[in-house]
Amino acid sequence: MMKKHGLQIMSLLCYAFVLLSCTAAKKQSRYDAIQSEKKLVLGTCADYAPYEFHTEKDGKDTIVGFDVEIARAVAQDMGAELVIRDMDFDGLLAALVSGSVDIVLAGMTPTDERRQNVDFTDIYYTAEQGIIIRSADAKLYADSPLGLADKMIGAQRGTIQVGIAKTEIKGVAESDVEKPHKQIKELPKLPDLIMELKSGKVDAVIVELPVAQNYVAVHDDLMLASYTFKDSAGGSAAAVKKGEQKLLEAVNASLNTLKTTGKISQFAASAIESVEQQ
Repeated sequence: MMKKHGLQIMSLLCYAFVLLSCTAAKKQSRYDAIQSEKKLVLGTCADYAPYEFHTEKDGKDTIVGFDVEIARAVAQDMGAELVIRDMDFDGLLAALVSGSVDIVLAGMTPTDERRQNVDFTDIYYTAEQGIIIRSADAKLYADSPLGLADKMIGAQRGTIQVGIAKTEIKGVAESDVEKPHKQIKELPKLPDLIMELKSGKVDAVIVELPVAQNYVAVHDDLMLASYTFKDSAGGSAAAVKKGEQKLLEAVNASLNTLKTTGKISQFAASAIESVEQQ
């Protein structure tokens, strides 16, 4: 009888130990998991030069750009290897929430809507928004956005540029900014928007200025309008899963070092030069 009770007690203790172990595992922060796995998974959308883009290195397709260099520096500070996952821009935050990636760097603006689902770091880069048009349309759209008020505008789906096109060019009220607009064409990939512009299916594409400059540099039939739009939401930030405070602090610490040492500016200049050499 005593032996039977002893076995029952041992079984209960083992069960309790398993429960405690599972609970501890569930409570492990993503920062601690990265430290133990020695791997930091970056989510990005690599069609946005000079932030992130594909190039050939040693005969192999490689994702590069200054967001990638920033992520690599963050990984190095954490003693981890950087793993890059390329996906559509509008799927990045869902991947972050699901745990498919640890961090997102993709020239992303920390809007109030996005903050509801993820946490953002401090701003690491601020850019203006440029307008790409066909060179043949210079007299129509180059000097003022007024000419685009009733024209078709292209913008990358899920980006801040969609909202800017609506409010700054189309005159849409902030209360209606989430509604679709019949004169704004949203596509997931920026190269597809550029092709739409070149073929006359849209009349202009709105995109961050450094990115716009790179596209214009390699397309003789395209040009930049003389006006730009400020990023009222404050520039680009990295995103982490909501509540991962330890990881957020670690990324912020790395970003602060990169900014104060001038590394981010160096990364940006180097990335722009790489694009121009392609």
